[in-house]
Amino acid sequence: MNTTKERTDHTARLRAKFGMAQADITPPLGIYARNWGAATFDNASGVHRPLWMQCLAIETASGQRALLLTADLGWWKNQEDERRLRQALLQHFDLQEEQLLFCLSHTHAGPSICSNDLQQPGGAYILPYLDTLQEAAITCIHEALAGMEESILVWSSGCCNLATKRDLQVGDYYLIGYDPDANADQTLLVGQLLNGEGHIKAVIANYACHPTTFAHENRLLSPDFVGAMRELITIRTSAHCMFLQGASGDLAPKRQYVADPEIVDANGRQLGYAVLSVLEMDPGADTVWAFDHALVSGAPLAIWNEKPVQPSECLRLKKVIVRVPYKQLPDVEVIEQEYRQCEDRVLKDRLWRKLNTRIAIGNNSHADLPVWIWRLGNAILVAQPNEAYSEFQEKLRAFFPDIAIICINIANGYVGYLPPQHLYDKDIYAVWQTPYAAGALESLIEETRKEIEKILTDETAMD
Repeated sequence: MNTTKERTDHTARLRAKFGMAQADITPPLGIYARNWGAATFDNASGVHRPLWMQCLAIETASGQRALLLTADLGWWKNQEDERRLRQALLQHFDLQEEQLLFCLSHTHAGPSICSNDLQQPGGAYILPYLDTLQEAAITCIHEALAGMEESILVWSSGCCNLATKRDLQVGDYYLIGYDPDANADQTLLVGQLLNGEGHIKAVIANYACHPTTFAHENRLLSPDFVGAMRELITIRTSAHCMFLQGASGDLAPKRQYVADPEIVDANGRQLGYAVLSVLEMDPGADTVWAFDHALVSGAPLAIWNEKPVQPSECLRLKKVIVRVPYKQLPDVEVIEQEYRQCEDRVLKDRLWRKLNTRIAIGNNSHADLPVWIWRLGNAILVAQPNEAYSEFQEKLRAFFPDIAIICINIANGYVGYLPPQHLYDKDIYAVWQTPYAAGALESLIEETRKEIEKILTDETAMD
């Protein structure tokens, strides 16, 4: 029997100093919060669950630092709003761009965070709320840094069938909703932060699924299914729980577009129990499940046991730019005229989003897509600002089957969707919403693959 290759499970570890903190960022009820074109109202009337901001601070023995922030917010319609917030954090903490990630959960039941919405009902609350977000982020980071202790971050994989494909063909049209005939990527990556005594200090869930359970009839501010998921994990582990939205451009819950909070919470518990099942099977901070020996019985048996493992202390941070073409888009003045003349509430909302995207693009023919790649021990985190389809994470994980690949959508900005090239001849929302030309996703996948290979093999980078 060939036993030259060591066979172990694919858990990944990073030993460093870690700190975790969170802050309530629930906005005032009067704030403009219309996220759905079909909604007949502009402001929330209550709170389903509070919105949270969280910070995970990482620092190696050599003093290299990384900050990962998440917030229960939807998306940035104005790039300058996001840029202003992130630049304030970079300056305040004297960071380089590759050291900071500010990620949104993509809830569709949150407030507007767009300064261009000031004239909307409740728009007067937006600028003060953006200031509140900046203050909360600074406070969160300070608290996380102050509470740092040596720990080990362990990543393990599981699955959850909450996510389903959401490009449903009905006759000649494509609708955004549950497609029972398509197979969805349901990969779940779970990170657990273990202190020196082996106690769980934090749990991180990386999963791709649109938080669109609440929809046009909902009048409550909510983190959507993320809230109940976090609550369940915290109750069971007594630890903070952080959610990282995966490449979910084409994924959403089967049960969605509702106003019933119980359905929202049921979706969250479904994901929460999947996370807990992964935690039940994890071998721990300093052991790995490894093949030990063959045993002849009634059948030849493969005996596996726990074996000690030395966690990596390698932290490498990189920001790269992938250049992709824009589609041929109408001029800003044309869209503005359409917006002014439109009297349909739903279409007017759609034009408003299109106008903000067009303004952000300017006269550029190509986009410089930023991608953040972090090596966390023997795991890789990939974050980018758009709504990539799940093909992004599926193909990267196929390229690197022995590596835990954590993929994050809507990190450090937002522009639009990244659907695969073969869909561009179909009447699909993601295709006509995106400003990117066909092939953008494929270019992003290939260039990201190359950069992951480099960061895995470059031994000259700082640890």
